[in-house]
Amino acid sequence: MIQTKNLIQSKGLKATPQRIAVYLTLKELGHASADMVYDRVIKLYPTLTVATIYNILESFVATGLISRLSSSNIKMYFDVNTYPHCHLYSDTTHQYVDFDDEELITIITEHLKKRHIDGFVSTGVEVHIKGEFAK
Repeated sequence: MIQTKNLIQSKGLKATPQRIAVYLTLKELGHASADMVYDRVIKLYPTLTVATIYNILESFVATGLISRLSSSNIKMYFDVNTYPHCHLYSDTTHQYVDFDDEELITIITEHLKKRHIDGFVSTGVEVHIKGEFAK
């Protein structure tokens, strides 16, 4: 918990008990929507609202503590892993799974450097591979 507190503070945010709980819950869930986080955190802090959870998550995104993912069900999901990585995504279950492939990220990054797309500067690569997980 002290590591989480220090991590939140290192991003210039006050490490409130609610923020710590939201971050730890998201870390436990892996990839989660605000509603999923809310369903767990509300047990610890019954006065919190979904809006507060969204605000906390958005403050985490703004500081680079977490990243935001957009799914095909128009729901935002959040990810505590902010290092360059890919995602496997199921359109049916809306489940995300991290997929580490440094080579793929490097190939795309290098390709974009060679392309020189007029008026566009790449700031990173996010790869979402859509499919279904075997049952």
